[in-house]
Amino acid sequence: MRAAGIEVRHSTATNETERVAEVRDVDAVIVREGLPAAAIDAAPRLAVISNHGTGTDKIAVAHAHACGIPVVSTPAANVRAVAEHTMMLMLAVARGTVLADAATRRSDWQHRYNVPMHSLYGKTLGIVGFGRTGQIVARMARAGFGMQVVVWSPRVDEAEVAAHGAARVDTLQALLVVSDVVSLHRPLRPDTWHTIDAAALAAIKPGAILINTSRGGLVDEPALVDALRSGRLFGAGLDVFEREPLPTSSPLATLPNVVLSPHQAGSTQEALADTASQCAAQVIDVLAGRQPEHMLDPSVWARRRNGAAQRAMEVQA
Repeated sequence: MRAAGIEVRHSTATNETERVAEVRDVDAVIVREGLPAAAIDAAPRLAVISNHGTGTDKIAVAHAHACGIPVVSTPAANVRAVAEHTMMLMLAVARGTVLADAATRRSDWQHRYNVPMHSLYGKTLGIVGFGRTGQIVARMARAGFGMQVVVWSPRVDEAEVAAHGAARVDTLQALLVVSDVVSLHRPLRPDTWHTIDAAALAAIKPGAILINTSRGGLVDEPALVDALRSGRLFGAGLDVFEREPLPTSSPLATLPNVVLSPHQAGSTQEALADTASQCAAQVIDVLAGRQPEHMLDPSVWARRRNGAAQRAMEVQA
């Protein structure tokens, strides 16, 4: 961005009030933790919001679009990293990796006889949501682990699912009752909130594993805790949570059949570099008057705020 003549400022804000003050005179913002409407309203020069990642639920997207501000994302930069993390969590839960590590460190060689483990080979993987990440997970599971894959994704047709060697089902329940592992890959919207609720967990195949590397709000956490404690689920692998950071008081942190990670699935060094590059390239494009590649709503371009390229260009990162 500096090579393109853009002054770059690094945010030091620790709360929303400070964040609002920092963006008052910038032309572009690159965000990781979201941007509320108050900050957008405080920045009359703002010409683009570039989201460092795929999920934009923490950005006031509708408000930005109403103001004529394009919101761009990086939908393909970290999907393979997230897919790899998804498979890692499946293995870690199925093999009890965290417990095995702890046992080895205390020289407990009887652990291997006392704790059940499962193979993934020949099992059925149910993928909920079949965007880029879900598709890569399907290929990894089939080719690498010999898993059967079923998909529930209301917006994807049977032909597209079949092209990835998977079978499409018409309802979430149809997926839950046959899947040994259920992996979530839906965006968070009002209609996807608590996709996995108490009713879904009651319908899930007994002894199944639940994996979530998408958004915490897809899962009703108290209901999940009940299912894990009762043994309805064999275990769960979670990278995302309804509240982040995960409170230390969360029951999830006390359960031995859960593997947790701090929303890091897409944060390999390679994925972070690609994501940053895509964010910067799209900021440069907008401020130069070129339509960026990954706009959430391309129709905003025709009614965008004007004059950004003619002003002194500054970006808050």
